[in-house]
Amino acid sequence: MERTLLAGDFLFVNKYVYGAKVPFTDIRLPQVGSVERGDVIVFKFPKDRSLNYIKRCVALSGDTLEIRNRTLFVNGQEAALPEHAQYLADIMPAGYPDQQMFPKHSGFNKDNYGPLRVPRRGDVVSLDEKSFYLYASLIAEEGHSIGVAGGTILIDGKPAETYTIEQNYYFVMGDNRDNSLDSRFWGFLPERDIIGQALVVYWSWNPNISLLDPLEKLGSIRWQRTGLMVH
Repeated sequence: MERTLLAGDFLFVNKYVYGAKVPFTDIRLPQVGSVERGDVIVFKFPKDRSLNYIKRCVALSGDTLEIRNRTLFVNGQEAALPEHAQYLADIMPAGYPDQQMFPKHSGFNKDNYGPLRVPRRGDVVSLDEKSFYLYASLIAEEGHSIGVAGGTILIDGKPAETYTIEQNYYFVMGDNRDNSLDSRFWGFLPERDIIGQALVVYWSWNPNISLLDPLEKLGSIRWQRTGLMVH
């Protein structure tokens, strides 16, 4: 999110807008609003839920997204580039797969990706050896065992040709599109991992200066960022 946000920014996060989670439970309070495309959201990193991440939601449950030569399309419509978004590396042409991309063996790269539908609660998806890599981690996170035996997909030890999605998911990307560990690399964001919406920067200073040097630390305060709305 570099340029939109800086290392050392401290944020107010609205934890109630999407329905705050009751501590030590999976219960959520009623939502005031819902996640919208373009929201900058804070969430538990699905690969390590002890970490909080911040990215921009670019596609909602049920949306189909595609990146063509860096341009993002959602449901066939070009999505405007955020105000402070940037590219720092050369474009990677289509046909040059990046093995770090989600899902494995997709042939996608960071600049040419998809099309891919974001799962929505109630979707019935087909399962085969090709779609296994798209849905395997999702199905496991929803509490089921999944495997392949002789070309047959097994869920909870039983052959399965379809699976019904149990919750909503989102697709998030960083505004620094060439240096962002986002959904392109690790997959769909489960609704349950969303913490809230980033609202405003209330404090900002250089994180690389030690607190043991208080004068230099205080001198690094970025007063111009105080009260900056996150959008």
